[in-house]
Order: sequence, then structure tokens, then C-alpha cells
Amino acid sequence: MTLVSKDILKAAEILHKEELVAIPTETVYGLAGNIYSEKAIRGIFIMKQRPLMNPLIVHIHDLKQVEELTSSFPEKAQELARVFWPGSLTLILPKSNKVPDLITAGKDTVGIRMPHHPVTLELLKQLEFPIAAPSANPFTKISPTKAHHVKDYFDGTLKMVLDGGDCKNGIESTIVGFENDQPVVYRLGAIALEDIEKVIGKVVVKNKKENAPQAPGMMARHYAPQTKIILVNDVASAIQQYPNHKIGLLLHHEIDNFNEVQHIKYLSKTGDFKEAASNLYGAMHSLDQLDLDIIIAHRFPEKDLGASINDRLKRATQ
Repeated sequence: MTLVSKDILKAAEILHKEELVAIPTETVYGLAGNIYSEKAIRGIFIMKQRPLMNPLIVHIHDLKQVEELTSSFPEKAQELARVFWPGSLTLILPKSNKVPDLITAGKDTVGIRMPHHPVTLELLKQLEFPIAAPSANPFTKISPTKAHHVKDYFDGTLKMVLDGGDCKNGIESTIVGFENDQPVVYRLGAIALEDIEKVIGKVVVKNKKENAPQAPGMMARHYAPQTKIILVNDVASAIQQYPNHKIGLLLHHEIDNFNEVQHIKYLSKTGDFKEAASNLYGAMHSLDQLDLDIIIAHRFPEKDLGASINDRLKRATQ
């Protein structure tokens, strides 16, 4: 049985033994291991069934750790760190020789994040090493935003889930790197593109790459339930296309009452994007447990966090 506990010292003890612990962050739960332990890092890839060519994100608690992990820290990256760390931003930076190639899938860059969760920040302070922590779910499956999501996935194979409550932001970090000094967004996430651009100006979005991705979350299929899911602009028309089907709806605000559909999840009845992002994966997990024939998701306006939520829903449909 996997232990679900709030015991930070117990989690630190397990990590010091080169074993894995699921940790809470403000985005999603992560599957954590010591970045300097080949045993732990290979264990992450094995437990998640994640391809080795898909790099991991390193989690830190202090800006000083960036010096240890990188060979340079561009000015625009520093500006973003000053504004958004701790928080839901991952920076792709030139790596130092200290960072194992296994973490970076052989690339000369490393993804670094300082999570904004008191439990995990306290855990990181107890450790003599940073941790790698991709989402604590099998590869391509729905990311976990509650401790029990992780336990459901890995009960009996994972030593411990460090319980930090529900993840408030609910979708993964926004990932920003630099190509010839030009800021590039490799993954839309919990910090809106518009908020990034307010700090460093216009950025390029390159958030899909199947082979040798620069960052996590770039694979076409990701974040997917077992149940078939479609993303539509017109929910009423989509329902009519599936007569005699057991349908679940994923809606971003309260719209016409669909009497013929029993299972409706409102991500936000008022259209609040932050609330919707926070509720997205929890709602997907709930609908996926109902033995439905199909989940119909209502497309968000392509702005602010709506673009990030649409990105997750599009990858779930592949």
C-alpha cells in the first residue's frame, strides 16, 4: 500500500534513499526523485512509462541553486524569475556539467522551476539536492491534482504521496526557453501568455514536437482520459451527433440546460479561467470514472488561460 501522509521528514528520508515520492505543487502533483541519483531518475521514467527522450523539470527552492544547475542565466530569464518564482513558470536554460544527461534527454539545456507550494518548498529545504518531478501519472494519462489521484495510479508501487491538499492552479507550468535570445514558449500553462509578454515582450509559441521535444508536454497526445473526448464550439450540435450514447459534458460556463445529459461538469459557472484551470483535471478524472461513451468538452475563448486549457483538451482528444 502507498502511504499518503503530510509527513515532510518521512518524504525527505525516502528521497535520501534514492527512492521516489509524489509531491504537491500549485500546478499538479509531481513524481519526485534526486536529480543526482541515476537509480531515482530511471525509476521515474520506468514508473511513468515515459520515453527517455522526454526531458524532466528540476525543482529548486532558492535562486542560488540556478548557478549550480546552469552555465548562464539570460537577463530576460532573470526578469521572469523575479516576477513569477516561486510559481508556475519553468525556464529552459543552458545546463551546467553537474546536471545529468538523463534529466535533459541529452540536450544542453535544463528545465528549472521553483514551485509555489509551502509543503514542497519546506521539503526541498530539507534536501541536499534538487529534485526532478514530472507529473505523477502514467505517461499520456490525466495529470493528478489530488493525492488520491496519485494513489489510484500507483498504489503499491510508489512508497509515499506527500499530501498537500488540492493543487490550486490545476494545470502544469508554462515553459519558456530562448533561441538566439528570442523568448520561446514551449508549453502553454498556468501562467497566461499575455502575462509573460507583459514582462519580456513578444514571444514565439512552439508547443508541439513529437520527436526529441525541447520540454515536457509537447507530445501530441497527453493529459488524456480513457474515455473518448472531443472538443467542440457548439455543444448542442455535438450532442445531437451521439444519440443513444452515454455522454458527459465538460463546460466552462453555465449555458442552456441539456436535459438529455445526466453528467455535466462545470469548470466554472461564471466563466472564470483560473477557476476553470483549477478544476480541469479533477473534472476529467470524475467523468472518466463513469463508464461514459464520450466526453464532450466546450472549447474556451482562445485568450488568457483559455488558450492553455484548450491546449490540454486538444491533446486529450488525439
